[in-house]
Amino acid sequence: MAARKHLLSFLPVLALVTGAVAGAVRPEPLGAQAGVVALPMSARHALAEPGISPDGREIAFVSGGDIWSVPAAGGEARLLVSHPAHESRPLYSPDGTSLAFVSTRTGNGDVYLLSLATGDLRRLTWDDAPEMIDGWTPDSSAVIVSSPAREVSSLNDISLVRVAGGTPALLTAEPYTNEFFGAVSPDGATLAFSARGIAAAQWWRHGHSHIDESEIWTLDLSPGASGPMVPRYRQLVARGAKALWPMWGADGRTLYFVSDRSGSENLWVRTPDGTSRAITAFDGGRVLWPSISRSGAIAFEREFGIWTVDVSGGAPRELPIVLRGSPAAPAVDHVRATGQFQSLAVSPDGLKLAFTARGDVFAAGVKDGGDAARLTRTPAAETSLAWAPDSRRLVYAAARGDRRAIYQYDFSTR
Repeated sequence: MAARKHLLSFLPVLALVTGAVAGAVRPEPLGAQAGVVALPMSARHALAEPGISPDGREIAFVSGGDIWSVPAAGGEARLLVSHPAHESRPLYSPDGTSLAFVSTRTGNGDVYLLSLATGDLRRLTWDDAPEMIDGWTPDSSAVIVSSPAREVSSLNDISLVRVAGGTPALLTAEPYTNEFFGAVSPDGATLAFSARGIAAAQWWRHGHSHIDESEIWTLDLSPGASGPMVPRYRQLVARGAKALWPMWGADGRTLYFVSDRSGSENLWVRTPDGTSRAITAFDGGRVLWPSISRSGAIAFEREFGIWTVDVSGGAPRELPIVLRGSPAAPAVDHVRATGQFQSLAVSPDGLKLAFTARGDVFAAGVKDGGDAARLTRTPAAETSLAWAPDSRRLVYAAARGDRRAIYQYDFSTR
């Protein structure tokens, strides 16, 4: 959720620090290297994270960090939400009146709600941790959110956040257990969710890994179902492969999900009798971020495009989509560094703050805060920051290659 930027949506970061441009060191283009010939490439927009409307007529999706919508058959897509920040995971409310999504405009990622009739936009969550929207309750009164705010080591719990406001209500909170991708059944009585492994953060990984193996569980949400200390959990899909993004069928007993248990990532179904089978037969690529309509149409991301398949039968197809609209300015590449700031140093003029996070050097204004400019982007860890007396230069230590040395960054010349 971080906020989770699509792999083809990364853009260089430029930020102003007290009037001077602070930019990252850019790698030399491949075409400029000796012995490498640059070949022309056809441009293609990356389309990601589709959310299909309840009636199955429209699909919202992400491209370039903005949110677009397109008819379910494909065609021209129109721009719904455009902002310099990165927007992700748009999901329609069951009553079709609202669109919930995650935006990094306030930092690590918060849930926002767009009224489709009026265009009004408001913020639903206010936590410092990155939220990930999983779905809605059937009556459209609340959204289901996964967040590491109350767990250790970036593990997730699942909460219910009411559209009317109020404190998020924890639904799952098993200590030291990753619980994510929650989905409430059509009758509102059961929560299905993925658990264990770290696929909530590594959804992008292609190929099998034991650390991505997960399970699917249900939790009884009906009144009186749980005692004060013993929630009623039931395991539906065992570990041994990915088991991600559970989605309920219209009967409230069938579950659809993504798994790589056949070797490649595909959509699977778990029937009421407890058996599971694949409903797509891809032999490569990644199946990501599926969503389902009431009629059983599933929209999903694959090979940087939007695909659909009907659970009643038929072959999956990629939608032809043409973007029509004016996107926002280049997005800000946010790096989550909460709780990892080191080597803090305030400039002599008291206007700037430099720090290291994840081994790189950042700088920001002291007065207003906001986005910090990333000054280094190297494999080495930078440490021991110190400002020059004129507050225009910054020195730091770094081990690059086979030696450790002191480096200087000049804000006036970058």
